[in-house]
Amino acid sequence: MRLLPLCCSVLALCAAQAHAQTPGGAAVQYDVRFDNAVHHEANITVTYRDVGQAPLRLQMSRSSPGRYAIHEFAKNVYSVSAKDGAGRPLKVTRTDPYGWTVAGHDGTVAVNYTLYGDRADGTYSQIDATHAHLNMPATFMWATGFGERPITVRFRPYDSSWKVATQLPAAQEPYSFSAPNLQYFLDSPTELSNHAVREWPVADKDGRYTIRLAVHHDGTSADVDRFAQMAKNVVDAHIAMYRDAPNFDYGTYTFIADYLPHVSGDGMEHRNSTILSNSRSLHEANFSQLSTLSHEFFHAWNVERLRPAELEPFDFTRANPTPSLWLAEGFTNYYGPLLIRRAGESSVDDFLRGMSGALNAVLNTPARRYGSPQEMSLRAPFVDAAESIDPVNPNIFVSYYTYGSIIALGLDLTLRHRFPGLTLDDYMRHLWQTHGVPEKPYTPDDLRQRLAEVTKDPAFAQNFFASSIEGSALPDFAPLLGQAGLQLRLKNKDRAYAGPAQLNVEGAAVTLAADTVPGTPLYQAGLERGDEILRLGGFRVDSEAGWNSVLQRHAPGDRAEIRFTQRGVERRAQIVFVADPAIEIVRNETVNLPVTKAQRAFRDAWLEGVRPAG
Repeated sequence: MRLLPLCCSVLALCAAQAHAQTPGGAAVQYDVRFDNAVHHEANITVTYRDVGQAPLRLQMSRSSPGRYAIHEFAKNVYSVSAKDGAGRPLKVTRTDPYGWTVAGHDGTVAVNYTLYGDRADGTYSQIDATHAHLNMPATFMWATGFGERPITVRFRPYDSSWKVATQLPAAQEPYSFSAPNLQYFLDSPTELSNHAVREWPVADKDGRYTIRLAVHHDGTSADVDRFAQMAKNVVDAHIAMYRDAPNFDYGTYTFIADYLPHVSGDGMEHRNSTILSNSRSLHEANFSQLSTLSHEFFHAWNVERLRPAELEPFDFTRANPTPSLWLAEGFTNYYGPLLIRRAGESSVDDFLRGMSGALNAVLNTPARRYGSPQEMSLRAPFVDAAESIDPVNPNIFVSYYTYGSIIALGLDLTLRHRFPGLTLDDYMRHLWQTHGVPEKPYTPDDLRQRLAEVTKDPAFAQNFFASSIEGSALPDFAPLLGQAGLQLRLKNKDRAYAGPAQLNVEGAAVTLAADTVPGTPLYQAGLERGDEILRLGGFRVDSEAGWNSVLQRHAPGDRAEIRFTQRGVERRAQIVFVADPAIEIVRNETVNLPVTKAQRAFRDAWLEGVRPAG
């Protein structure tokens, strides 16, 4: 979200706290009660003053910051009523699914409604006796045309032990907070609960900031202490990579974490905060929630301030697509685990296992023949937590998160090889200084030009974007990884492979639970999702163990007959097994190969953050 400079925000904040008339009009006031929290309801009143004589149009958002698809939040709003400044009832008219219109008022309109919320993640809201987890677009109704007015909100907690975690600055009254405008307000998720808080300072050349970690969880104080120390190390690694911290508005950045059995796993970035949720406790998950924390914190630079032009400003009434999610999300997906490694909170092998999985997903998918990273980015409104009733072809899409992380890996290693002393870190820092610090949204062509500037090689930049961003080409990763003393190899080269068969077993019936993949033996034999496998290679298949047992009897190149039932018709086909295409990245020393001094230096510069020789 594009915001007012901090000095202007403070002025707006003061005006909001005083409820004063401003050039934008009187502050919008929200009052939120949780009397029926046990049944997942909040009662919310929003008051607009000095709105003139025209009918006031109020609506719920249809999208949310950090999401790229439509989410119909109005479905959870009901019992809507309104009064004027004298307390007289007003007629509320609803002519479409998304909003309400109030006419005949005296310049003041107070609208009251009930909100239902029972999903705690980065998109929705959950209200119960343990907490109020509020994503603002899923919670708050707003009036069209009044987005620049300052806002105040007062919460009336269900439980007196509840505290508030939010990026909103506190106002003077208890449980009261302010926002300079609607964009900032809707970008400010809020958690009310009896959560644990840890804080620590960070600093850069421009000033000092407070990092706050608020954890609502089933665990011990020692768990929070350990997680906070891990988070502190990761935050330091992020700031060290950029050599600069974002100028956090109001001087604070807040991690809002819910780690409880009744929440849904997610992570969602915001300008000065992030939502983290997981159904497992810190101890149960072995503190693996750090991965999401690192990813989302990288967004404080990459997407919150270093923003694609198509997301600026964010439109709450529609999907917000951009062709640059390969960088906004994909490069973030690369740096999240890389900076955990540089922080010393994971091993080299941990990082390589993660990259092996991503590389497998991209190199072995047929989806790249159907679209480039830009094309996959533009499909976000169809896949970003969006659901369709009709089946879609799973073989034509590869996630821009994964695709972009492999583009980042390839570019990082290529820069280090082709331009001694230059890395992907330099490219990200250059983007930060040219587009992030001044908050100047970028276009795809801007990204190409910045790569040309940092490499001083326009032809390289042009070719990279033409082949790997607008096209689907990838580099040869084996020699690139070899620079770091790493081997890219087949993981199971002698194992017979029929395809990534996901099986559903009910009794003795074994069916394919997912679509087969083009080019694999199962696909070539004509099998599809829902087909029941009867026999393979002369053996009955009545369990997953039975399927695996038949595969173990064969080698790549072997042929076998497969019998299956497809939509009521029994069929037979020949399968020709191939070698398992799964790959892995391993260190030379783990497979008894030497590591040279140059390879060791390259690896340290990459994975430890040591400045490479140039």
